[in-house]
Amino acid sequence: MICRFGTVIATLAALLAAAPAGAQTGGGPDGIWLTQAGDAKVRVSKCGGGICGVVVWLKDPIDPATGKPQVDDKNPNPGLARRPIIGLPLFSGMRPVGPNRWSGQIYNADDGKTYASKISVAGPATLRVEGCVGGFCGGEDWSRASR
Repeated sequence: MICRFGTVIATLAALLAAAPAGAQTGGGPDGIWLTQAGDAKVRVSKCGGGICGVVVWLKDPIDPATGKPQVDDKNPNPGLARRPIIGLPLFSGMRPVGPNRWSGQIYNADDGKTYASKISVAGPATLRVEGCVGGFCGGEDWSRASR
């Protein structure tokens, strides 16, 4: 299986239980964040009253099976299945639910599904990203990255 920003998505898909991290004050969510596995960077920015997250870098940007850039080939919508992973929006409907905390949905390119999600700033250099299916939640910490 080709690994694309896998740990954050695999964590969500595997429904690993994780205790939620309480948000602390310190830097906002804007910036570039490295996933816990170190295989992708996501640009988080304010948009439409909430926050957006877009993949801006992949450790392995080329699909070894095709020799071409990674695409969203697990997406069940054929019209979206050819869009590049770099530039792919991950967050939808992320609205504030408290200081440095947002709730909405996160897209999982590893299985083409969207999950309920919570994002919180857990420190000046840590963004806590959680996803849930039913009552089961999993998550990981992303690190603030340089470009």
